[in-house]
Amino acid sequence: MAFFKIEYHSKLLRMERQVNVIYPDAFEIDDNQVNDRDIPVLYLLHGSGGNENSFQKRTDIERLLRHTNLIVVMPSTDLAWYTDTAYDLPYFRSIAEELPQVLQRFFPNMTKNREKTFIAGVSMGGYGAYKIALSTNHFSHAAAFSGALKLNHPDLLSKEREAYWSGIFGGVSEEDLRPHLLTRLAAKSDKQTEFFAWCGYEDFLYPANEEAVADLRKEGLLIDYRTSHGSHDWYYWNQQLEAVLEWLPIDYVKEERLS
Repeated sequence: MAFFKIEYHSKLLRMERQVNVIYPDAFEIDDNQVNDRDIPVLYLLHGSGGNENSFQKRTDIERLLRHTNLIVVMPSTDLAWYTDTAYDLPYFRSIAEELPQVLQRFFPNMTKNREKTFIAGVSMGGYGAYKIALSTNHFSHAAAFSGALKLNHPDLLSKEREAYWSGIFGGVSEEDLRPHLLTRLAAKSDKQTEFFAWCGYEDFLYPANEEAVADLRKEGLLIDYRTSHGSHDWYYWNQQLEAVLEWLPIDYVKEERLS
């Protein structure tokens, strides 16, 4: 496979941005998988404190996809929660709208079809994956590992960082958060996206995930919700990354099958 580190100018953010891309190598893929005209794409979103390098550094993503015809896009939202922030930086639109257009010029063989367009993320990135999928209706599948799926849960937004949260969402009151809640976005979505969620029993976000999944199912979302022992850690997210690759409607080929 090929690994690209791309720096481009974001007109929306008015700054230089970085994105990493894994591109499949036809020489490592079975002939019946090779299709250079409509390659599926998976956007992987980092969590709080991460960046575009997080998945490459912390997971086995390159090994896992060695024999699979899938483009993987790893952008960065800094600490902006994949949100058009109250301090006037449109991070949401820069990733949900602008970035796919930028990448299409670099990789014209990347699919434009919703059925082959996927998104997933960890923690803050899990929230971002659900948010982008629900807001755009451009993704057929979306996944979250230890996702921050319920912003108004007491385990998530701390009063000690109220200035930070206010910069992102405009405040921490129910009224401030309401436009950013996934349940509100789900109510307006077309309900055509399939969702995956995993959270470990020992994860501090486990209670919030239990409530969030129940609430989102009430809004009509189809969610494959899985739980097991595990904490808020890349060790467990790496395991779930492979589970998601098996869940997606792609011809995922495990490396050991070709030994």
